[in-house]
Amino acid sequence: MTKILVVAEHHDGKLNAATAKTVSAAAAISGASIDVLVLAADPAGAAAEAAQLAGVTKVLTVANPANAQALAQVLAPQIAQLAKGYTHVFGPSTTFGKDLMPCVAALLGVNQVSDLMTVEGSHSFKRPIYAGNAIITVDVPADQIVVATVRAASWPEAAKGGSAAIEAANVDAALPTHTRFVGLAAGATDRPDLQSAKRVVSGGRGVGSEENFKVIFQLADKLGAAVGASRAAVDAGYVPSDLQVGQTGKIISPELYVAVGISGAIQHLTGIKDAGTIVAINKDPDSPIFEIADIGLVGDLFTLLPELEAAL
Repeated sequence: MTKILVVAEHHDGKLNAATAKTVSAAAAISGASIDVLVLAADPAGAAAEAAQLAGVTKVLTVANPANAQALAQVLAPQIAQLAKGYTHVFGPSTTFGKDLMPCVAALLGVNQVSDLMTVEGSHSFKRPIYAGNAIITVDVPADQIVVATVRAASWPEAAKGGSAAIEAANVDAALPTHTRFVGLAAGATDRPDLQSAKRVVSGGRGVGSEENFKVIFQLADKLGAAVGASRAAVDAGYVPSDLQVGQTGKIISPELYVAVGISGAIQHLTGIKDAGTIVAINKDPDSPIFEIADIGLVGDLFTLLPELEAAL
């Protein structure tokens, strides 16, 4: 029987949307039984949300003060121990999952399948390579546990309405002392999370400076959108690296993506290929971004954005 353990990503007691998308990927495996694992100091809130996801059979919780922060080296030994008896262990291909799941795979002595985007069978999957320009099929040996990260941009969120049982799990794993939480440096913002936002406004090198980037923030606030940036804008110091969208940044799939002053390098396009509607604003009519945009507007962003704001 196929038994899948989905490792939940959560923050401040709330489940990250990527977890629901990972459950969708697990549900694509025919006949699979899906359990969700929540590791936290107090897992009650996130576990209650996970129990409502359609297709989930059971939610396992591990309450431990050591799990207050999502440290891969602390969580992985616990997950590896609980993975016994499961045929698959899935995690989201977010910063959290990319840090954690390789550690789980190493402890289980298997190779990891990264960025799973479609399911061909219980041990056969498709994933992108070459910045998304090619798709390959990966076959995992049938006698091997499958450890995989799920490309969240390729899957819808699992519906709600479920009522899975919640059970406390006992774990007696040796936790490392050489890795410890020191502190968290995070910018405070009321804007939506970039990775899960339905609307995103991104700025590129064409914005010109850190000071000029305020026009991107203003438009985003009008739309109730998250803010993103191209690698060129990040490298130029306009915005911090956690806003970078693209192959070496965040892979996102918003319903609306507005690219302002972004030329459209392949590295950036990889991060937005699953977006619903792409709007491009650029003064160069030959920019590659217009080749993939659903709506293109040629002109000076410093003239067009105030007009767009006024119209909104």
